Formats: sequence, structure tokens, C-alpha cells
Amino acid sequence: MNPNSEMDDDLRPEYDFTRMTVVARGQGRRQKTTVTVDIDPDVAKLFPDASAVNEGLRLLIRLLQQNPSNQTETPQRQGFAPIEGVD
Repeated sequence: MNPNSEMDDDLRPEYDFTRMTVVARGQGRRQKTTVTVDIDPDVAKLFPDASAVNEGLRLLIRLLQQNPSNQTETPQRQGFAPIEGVD
């Protein structure tokens, strides 16, 4: 193709690209939110994968919602001890 010649435009005139947005690679394309959390070895033995962790946390949320009187202190302030019997 000669650089001085005009390009052959096969697009129809009714196409409107002004409303299209460009999403940077990686941004806005993920459906899930991923959070990386470090857990202690004793907890990791009971939760082999992310699905097990999510299931356990959802159970905890349901239990807390059923008995709101137990929500007087946040877990960060309680200082949970390691689970007994798990090496």
C-alpha cells in the first residue's frame, strides 16, 4: 500500500466509536475481587483451599447474624488463640 494514498475504509458511516471505552489490561475485566490473606499454619491445615475458607467464613457470618448479641467485640480485638489439638 502506498503511504501517500488514502486507506480503503470498509466501515459503514453509521458506526459510532465515540462512546466506546478502552479498559486497560487487567482493570475492569475481573468479575471477582481477590484478596490475599496470610493465615497461620494451624488454620491452613483445616482449610485446604480458598473454597473451604470462603465456606467457613460464610458459616461464621450466618451464625453471627442469627445471634447478634455475640457481636460486642470485633475479632481483631479478641486476640484469638490457636486451635487446640491441631499441630
